[in-house]
Amino acid sequence: MPAATVNEFGQVQIPEGLRKRLGIAQGSRVAFDLVDDHLELRVEPPATEAPAAGFGMLKSPRHAVPADLDPATLIQP
Repeated sequence: MPAATVNEFGQVQIPEGLRKRLGIAQGSRVAFDLVDDHLELRVEPPATEAPAAGFGMLKSPRHAVPADLDPATLIQP
């Protein structure tokens, strides 16, 4: 079982093999649980936020209309 040393700030480095196996990367959140006489570390799933708006979520097969298009030019006299 891999071991680590606690530094002066109370930090430990999780061994690389365990980080890879658990999918822990920079910015990952972990939770600690005190169970009887030992500590358990649990990786929390990333928080997913609901989009503020639906704009841009759907893609159209049609080409975009140019911003300078004048619809009046499409009317035939």
